[in-house]
Amino acid sequence: MYYRELGTTGMKVSRLCFGSLTVGPLQSCLPVREGSAVIRSALEKGVNFIDTSHFYNNYAYIKEAIRDGFQDTIITSKSYDYTYRGMESTFYECLNSLGRDYIDIFLLHEQESALTIKGHWDAVEFLISAREKGLVRAIGISTHSVEGVKAAALIPEMEIIHPLINKAGIGIQKGTVNDMLETISFAYSLGKGLYGMKALGGGNLIADSSAALKYVNEINELSSIAVGMQSHEEVLYNTAFFSGEQVPREIEEKILNRNRRLLIEDWCTGCGECVQRCSSGALSVVNGKAQVDPELCCLCGYCGAVCPELCIKII
Repeated sequence: MYYRELGTTGMKVSRLCFGSLTVGPLQSCLPVREGSAVIRSALEKGVNFIDTSHFYNNYAYIKEAIRDGFQDTIITSKSYDYTYRGMESTFYECLNSLGRDYIDIFLLHEQESALTIKGHWDAVEFLISAREKGLVRAIGISTHSVEGVKAAALIPEMEIIHPLINKAGIGIQKGTVNDMLETISFAYSLGKGLYGMKALGGGNLIADSSAALKYVNEINELSSIAVGMQSHEEVLYNTAFFSGEQVPREIEEKILNRNRRLLIEDWCTGCGECVQRCSSGALSVVNGKAQVDPELCCLCGYCGAVCPELCIKII
């Protein structure tokens, strides 16, 4: 496994980051024992970086995976909180749930622009305070937006930016792939630590996964790339790829032959909560039922978290 410095934080992260959304309740909903074993297999192959979020509700998986030898794994978490007290509560829930006395990186989740960061500044004040106390090593934002990257790059307090980037531009907001690349380069020039997300477009680029991963792997400004994994086969594929090794043919075929889609069960009431939550504009309510446009859906699973009837799944 290759490792790179993450901006000016002093942290050296593996080129592959374990994107943990996929093992938990919002996606595959693996039993904790099974999901933690998938994470653990990546750590045993040299991955030292895990990305999670309060929203993912999967801290139990990570706590189990890192015990007995992997307690120094670099972990990022995130929160949508916009108040000081709200962020404080979420932050300490993270520490307690992981069984740690510090978190490596904590981000404002899904920021769109300078305006949204300003609206969350009370929460940033808590993170700054936590950093001064040694409770967090670095802070920043995650974003799907070109404007979000640019805004965070210009804020001295922000050390880490976690942008969405893939070769097809799936999910990129307020700009094109080239716009995002230029803004990532700009942020890097200012000393920000960057690691990418959605390299496979939420699963939409799996059929072309080798080219999709090669594309992001060649973006030198990114210290690491978070890739969601939910099986041992996916861990074998991704760790081999990011270690510069030949991916076993049988593993590649098994992954490529697995189809994924967003399923909306027939008991959907058409309440529209998922439509409001979807930042990709992929969902709509037609004849009293939610429907998905597969061309726009990036399979992030966030819509499922707000469905009061629990009728949305990624399968």
